Amino acid sequence: MTNVLYCFGESGNAYKAALALELAGIPWQPRHVDFFNGEARSPEFRAINPMGEIPVLDTGDEIMTQSGVIQHWVMETTGKLTGDTPRNVLRWTIFDNQKVSGIAGPLRFLMNFLPEEKRNADVIAFHVGRLKAALKVLEGELSQRDWLAGDAISCADISCAGYLFYDEPFSFTRADYPAIDAWLTRISDTPGWKHPYDLMEPAFPA
Repeated sequence: MTNVLYCFGESGNAYKAALALELAGIPWQPRHVDFFNGEARSPEFRAINPMGEIPVLDTGDEIMTQSGVIQHWVMETTGKLTGDTPRNVLRWTIFDNQKVSGIAGPLRFLMNFLPEEKRNADVIAFHVGRLKAALKVLEGELSQRDWLAGDAISCADISCAGYLFYDEPFSFTRADYPAIDAWLTRISDTPGWKHPYDLMEPAFPA
């Protein structure tokens, strides 16, 4: 059975799982989830993932949820994208989940996908401040090295970059962060790299 990734193009968390699979050369196919119309909250989906979240990877033998877990499986299965040490990759994965994706994801949703009348300016401003602080940390690290964990791309980079490839506005402009900008270019120059909307079907095609 081909590995099936339950995903949708707008999900940066799904992108982190999809890109890890793609760059590691693991055969997989996307299964689009109609997230914005509530499919992830349906009884059928919750039977697969009681958390009601994307992504989910079905290998045929196991069902995995959470992008970090899926990335760990990719590293464990292939020996690729492993960075210098497992702890260092985990360190950046947790940082991303709490400080980068954990802020950029809700902020991007608030600014682009929530109905305009529900977009609270104070909440948005709070998230913008939090994201800027996290990006300052990334900028500092990437001013000193090409990759976050070791001498080549790893799941640490895939995690922290996941939301930063999206074009929808969420207060992040690459030109404001030259080290991050150069790092994102290194990632996108990696053989096999694809934009999230090329890897996964978007809910809102252009």
